Amino acid sequence: MTSKERIHVTGAPPEQWREALEALAPDLGFVPADRGLEVACEQGDSLAVDSDGVSVRITWAEPVQFYRALSLIPRPLSPCRIRETPRFKTAGVMFDCSRNAVLKPDAVRFFLRKMALMGLNLAMLYTEDTYEVPERPFFGYKRGRYTYDELKSLDDYGHMLGIELCPCIQTLGHLKRALHWPAMDHLRDNAEVLLADLDETYEFIDQMVRAASAPFRSRRIHIGMDEAYGFGTGEHLIRFGYEDPRSIIGRHLRRVLDITDRYGLAPMMWSDMYFHLDGGGRQGGGYDIGDAPSAQAVAAVDKRVTLVYWDYYHDREEEYAQVLKKHASFGVPIAFAGGLWTWAGPAPAYPMAIETSAAGLAACIKAGVDTVIATAWGDNGAETDLLTALPGMQLYGEMTYTGVYDEASLGSRFRRCCGASAQAFFDLGLMNAAPGMASHPGSPVNACKFMLYQDPLVELFEADTAGLRLAEHYARLVTLFARHARENPDYRLLFDHYAAMAHALALKCAWHEGAAQAVRQGDRERAGALAEGLPAAIQAVEALRLIWRQLWESTNKPNGFEVIDVRLGGVAARLSTAEEKMRAFAAGAVDDIPELTEPSLLCRRRPDGTLCFTNVMEDIATPCAIDW
Repeated sequence: MTSKERIHVTGAPPEQWREALEALAPDLGFVPADRGLEVACEQGDSLAVDSDGVSVRITWAEPVQFYRALSLIPRPLSPCRIRETPRFKTAGVMFDCSRNAVLKPDAVRFFLRKMALMGLNLAMLYTEDTYEVPERPFFGYKRGRYTYDELKSLDDYGHMLGIELCPCIQTLGHLKRALHWPAMDHLRDNAEVLLADLDETYEFIDQMVRAASAPFRSRRIHIGMDEAYGFGTGEHLIRFGYEDPRSIIGRHLRRVLDITDRYGLAPMMWSDMYFHLDGGGRQGGGYDIGDAPSAQAVAAVDKRVTLVYWDYYHDREEEYAQVLKKHASFGVPIAFAGGLWTWAGPAPAYPMAIETSAAGLAACIKAGVDTVIATAWGDNGAETDLLTALPGMQLYGEMTYTGVYDEASLGSRFRRCCGASAQAFFDLGLMNAAPGMASHPGSPVNACKFMLYQDPLVELFEADTAGLRLAEHYARLVTLFARHARENPDYRLLFDHYAAMAHALALKCAWHEGAAQAVRQGDRERAGALAEGLPAAIQAVEALRLIWRQLWESTNKPNGFEVIDVRLGGVAARLSTAEEKMRAFAAGAVDDIPELTEPSLLCRRRPDGTLCFTNVMEDIATPCAIDW
């Protein structure tokens, strides 16, 4: 927002309102002054905005509501009477800073400002090993880890805006990047999971908890412990013999909570492992197991912890309600975490984010859950920039204060809080939703990723995508995203990036739609035309790589982009190889390209015609082993 209006605040604003308003001025459009629009404020028990068209009165219950209230003032000013009562005591966002991308401190400040206008009061930076632990120099080594000073500064900034920052770490699984170092090998149960019952493990956890919590005012801490598959069955089994994993996790949790007690912390943890183990420990066995957790699972939960039920896959309110009811058996406080679907590859899966979040939050309101968290994960390389989380964050803000999801209202509020068109952002989902592609419930198609990285010779998805006119689809998106870039200047780089990606995909898909057929039919003229198109495709991939790096480094620390460089460099190299082979075929120098003439099978298409979610490079680029 460029125009700024002077406001004169009187009464009882939050303690740091002036500094906060100075920080919010570019986003909010108001600057504090001795004269200007009169805004009288008082602290009460809910949020209210009243205006007679000349002056404004605001009531706020906690500081962040004051900044949301300012964003609710009609512009231009007109009479209004707004009353909002939060449905949740705590509503916030968890930003994944562990899947190669570590948000720059300035980017975190950007998100905190948007959260303040939305009225969200909790922020978590999910850091598996991307924070400093002084005693462990290899912990987060060369991964862009946060320093104490960076985190302390962010905590101060959030506090100014009325937002609590709390650490979000791991104390059992999801520690592969830390444990792969030889210096940490002795702490492994398996490649991902810490060795429970080893005294040295708890010395390490003590160091992590102390380092992670030290920069923050909050006494809250998220200790993770989700998806710790195979724990108790690796090195633990060799050293200590077999034991029911539910007993091991119960004992481990108690020792971790003794550590959090030592530092005066209130822990929360993901709840999935208790259900997973009731399902026999098979990977994927989760909240759908049984009518209620087993007695062994309930006994493994310490009463000092808050359990966080995470669910990103259901679109019906009653499904969430059923699982929330199961959680009541544990007899501990329950929080809920929904998903913003920023982890579907290079583009967000907005339909999934909206449908699942709206249903989950509606169930939480009825169940009386008081803490909800929007998760912005970055699985498999953090290819989707977290700017794309903003519409989902807005949904959490609006449902927190109004209790309902309304598309038009969300769009209006998004324009006010984020300075852009919500529809422009939602259109980014078209990168994954080509005409004729059907998603399975709870498993969106992510065509953008598997078509970008599909090998031009070993075409794993040829049969799956036969008949789909993907080149036309992506060519249309180039024009659409270029328009969005012009019309949403605050996010121009984001939309220019997607225009570049759509251009690369359009050219690459034109190859995929004709290459194998040309060789099988012996059509050397068509083969020559396809080969002539590949230099432009290679150039488009390189242009994408350059603007992707620019976008990455505008949001994230530079660490981690080397993975995108390697992936796109591989795409360009394979296109070059494909060009060489196709030119040879077109010239009659060879009579076959074996990779292209081998019959293609349906790899990712289900019997009902829907396509599987495919988000792992080894499942996309090649049937051979990338790292074996």
